[in-house]
Amino acid sequence: MRYPQGGGLTAERQQFREELRLKAAERFAQGEASSVIAKALRVDVRSVRRWRQKWEQGGPRALRSQGPASLPRLSQEQFAQVEAELAKGPAAHGWEDQRWTLARIKTVIGRRFHMAYTIQGVRKRLARNGWPWQVPA
Repeated sequence: MRYPQGGGLTAERQQFREELRLKAAERFAQGEASSVIAKALRVDVRSVRRWRQKWEQGGPRALRSQGPASLPRLSQEQFAQVEAELAKGPAAHGWEDQRWTLARIKTVIGRRFHMAYTIQGVRKRLARNGWPWQVPA
């Protein structure tokens, strides 16, 4: 997986990457070679070439951050409701043992919000909200 924590880039990291692209744009305007820019900014030459192509098509505005690739389907308010349901325990939802699994959490989300998540989607959403990864003893 590209982002081990499952959360993608933080806002600070997105800002840092955008600043790199804008620094490259300044150098594009000065006519510097892609290899020189890549070495100076400590990035891959292919990235600089891709940025240069975008810059030639749309100027510096084309290099601005587009924000996150996708927004979570559950809002923060809905996720808070999921957390409240999880706090009730698995027995309150019909399971005999006191163990939450990703499949069970997926089922709770589906029942509560009529929304289909994948097991990996549930794991990523929990990780983004600080839920620890645990294995039963």
